[in-house]
Amino acid sequence: MVMHDAAFDLEKVLKVFHIQELYPPQKEALPYVFSGKNVVLAVPTAAGKTLVAYLGILHRLRSNGGKALYIVPLRAIAREKYEELLVLKEFGLRIGITTGELDESDKRIFRYDIIICTSEKADSLLRHGNAWVKQVSIVVVDEIHLIHDPTRGPTLEVIIARFRALNPNTQLIALSATIQNAVELTDWLDAQLVQSSWRPVPLKEGVFYRKHIRFNDGSKHEVVGSQKKALELLVAEGLQNSGQSLVFVNSRRSTVSVANRLAMVVGEQLSKDEAKQLAAIADRLQRNVFDMTSVLSTLPQCIASGVAFHNAGLSSFQRHLVESEFKAGHIKCIVATPTLAAGVNIPARRVIIRDLWRYDINFGMTPIPILEYKQQAGRAGRPRFDTVGEAITIAKDSAQQDQIFFNYVLADTEPIFSKLGNQAALRMHLLAAIATDFVNSRESIDRFINSTFYAYQSDEVSRQQEIETALTFLVDNDFVTQEADLYQPTLLGGRTSSLYIDPLSALVLKKALESSCSREPEPVSFLHAVCSTPDIRSLYLRNSDNWVEGEAERHQGVLFIQPPVGSREDYEWYLSDLKTAFLLNDWIEERPLDWLVSKYNIWPGDIHNLVEVAEWLLHAAREFTRMYNFSRVSDVNNLIIRVHHGCKAELLDLVKLKGIGRVRARALYIEGFTTVNSLRGVPVERIAHIKGIGKIVAETIKQQLNEGYSPKETELEEFS
Repeated sequence: MVMHDAAFDLEKVLKVFHIQELYPPQKEALPYVFSGKNVVLAVPTAAGKTLVAYLGILHRLRSNGGKALYIVPLRAIAREKYEELLVLKEFGLRIGITTGELDESDKRIFRYDIIICTSEKADSLLRHGNAWVKQVSIVVVDEIHLIHDPTRGPTLEVIIARFRALNPNTQLIALSATIQNAVELTDWLDAQLVQSSWRPVPLKEGVFYRKHIRFNDGSKHEVVGSQKKALELLVAEGLQNSGQSLVFVNSRRSTVSVANRLAMVVGEQLSKDEAKQLAAIADRLQRNVFDMTSVLSTLPQCIASGVAFHNAGLSSFQRHLVESEFKAGHIKCIVATPTLAAGVNIPARRVIIRDLWRYDINFGMTPIPILEYKQQAGRAGRPRFDTVGEAITIAKDSAQQDQIFFNYVLADTEPIFSKLGNQAALRMHLLAAIATDFVNSRESIDRFINSTFYAYQSDEVSRQQEIETALTFLVDNDFVTQEADLYQPTLLGGRTSSLYIDPLSALVLKKALESSCSREPEPVSFLHAVCSTPDIRSLYLRNSDNWVEGEAERHQGVLFIQPPVGSREDYEWYLSDLKTAFLLNDWIEERPLDWLVSKYNIWPGDIHNLVEVAEWLLHAAREFTRMYNFSRVSDVNNLIIRVHHGCKAELLDLVKLKGIGRVRARALYIEGFTTVNSLRGVPVERIAHIKGIGKIVAETIKQQLNEGYSPKETELEEFS
């Protein structure tokens, strides 16, 4: 199909994207997209979903005007889409990305024609004003099957429902992997379904047992090699003829141990040039990380051998480096947790799914969902490089081989279900709808909820009961007022909604801050309060953590939240919250990252994620402090800065400087430069010789002091 009109020449557009011919699913979908219909495109990974969305955006904006919103589940995917969409600048379109603070309206973003954001950010933008929604003529929802996810799903569902209500003329393009009940989802969206199993690189799924792979197309393959263990044998063979492998395991620790095991196997197959290039990548990783913890110390060594591990415990810099170098073909094998399969687009010739079971704290070892298996398997096959992709699991015996074939390889994915009926999700999104005046009566509330996928899948009686429970909570706890059939937000409700936190979190913070009026707090007082909210995931309490109970007793006099009276289970949750607060307290006391990792049995990336969430909740606490205990605003404000940088109070002045984090600030302090003013008039050479500073950072410091230096543009971020 080729389409010509005054505003849009498909042949010309495809040349810009370096596309010579459309894939079959693209040819089927584009007529519906170009005619303005809502479309659900459910096709495998790498089958061209994204290009359909890009072409749909360009056609809609050129023919109808307005703006486009591209919603993705993760920040890393947002960055990937942003970089890909920059090509549309050739057509005069301005591309913007926003994934930052959830309590800011980010008004600058509305200068752009195409806006890429996460679902949480899109929801936040809706909460800060609906006027711009009228300008949005097309919305793309990537990975719409994540409506099934308990954390992200409700937000994604509510965004879609609100956009359809506020601007019914907005075109919706929903992208998904193949799901069992795609027809149900399509019917809810009043859309056209385009569903296909076609892939540009055919996928063979198989099960390995006794050096043979049995594939779903009926073929068998004997794996020849000197390696004795199944995984090593499969990886070694997969590297032949410039192949790459992805290995999926069920835990972070396994990613490290397996990567170390495979390093010797992969390293033996590297050429001298490849080994030299990988050594340079490993060196770059080490140079950009100030505090390389022991748990991550083997990553550069693995990379030097052509292997990397990848999990959510790594920093964003480390994950991005691993992903980009694998895409470039330098890293030959990645050992990852399933989060990689749901993230950025990283295909490989061979995908090896070692673990089909995962530990669940409530149920022990449980089988992974079929949809998760299919997502991992779908990463097999690199377009333009491979003629076939192979997804292989490993069986221990012939009975298990048959079981895997029946339960995974030949099985359909599970249907997806709305998670909006969960009380935590319902109260949060109902409050937002009331606070933004999207709804203000029981009739309008029912109309709003009835437009959701939750209503499409649930019965009227149970739905009304859940709505009533959520509204009662909001009224009883002073988030909204009710007069007859009308609902209005209170000051607390409005602020809670704009801060983008769970109303229950707001309630915890409110009570804690009211308690702070009667006692002299310490930093851990506020840290424990934010760690007691449902918006933060507390650390698991291990058997060896008996020290937490002793510390709880020692800090009892300064804590805003007292231990629960009741079950041992409730008390252990209290201690888990407190353990999390102690980690943050150790962080702001400048404990080394490796020390924190060891003491709290946590990964460096987890610490940085926890710091980010705690900072966000402390920001919310500061806003509530203005309402309930204004005298503590300064305490919370200083604590926000300390948590952000992980520093003691004495470094608060120094960390104001760009490019100066806790490590560089401490180095300056040790040399006698205890304030920003103490650096004035000091020769740049003197500052440059301080450990961790260097000439470029020193010149940047002098520039910020208005002392005439103009350093070259460089990366000044301090990884600590």
